[in-house]
Amino acid sequence: MEITLTDANFEAEVLKSEMPFLVDFWAEWCGPCKIVSPVVTALGEELKSHLRVGKMNVDENPKTTQTYQIMSIPSLKIFKNGKIIGEIIGAAPKTVIEQKTKAILGL
Repeated sequence: MEITLTDANFEAEVLKSEMPFLVDFWAEWCGPCKIVSPVVTALGEELKSHLRVGKMNVDENPKTTQTYQIMSIPSLKIFKNGKIIGEIIGAAPKTVIEQKTKAILGL
């Protein structure tokens, strides 16, 4: 299940998550983000026993966006125990995102 992330719920949902958490930083006006979005959703379903997934609109959540220095979108960051353990910046095919995510998670 995909979670809508905000500055208000980021710490509770992501940083305190017991499972690794993939965050998709995106914006409404970003064309490549619209290509990556369904890939992230599908990956969340495929790996739901290993990974939680959420999406954060960078325009609506400047605090978190600035904290994690999101300069390019789409930007996928995987958090574990409150720390970033991997990232994928820019649009990529599903196979690449899936392979990189599994490698980061050790699957």
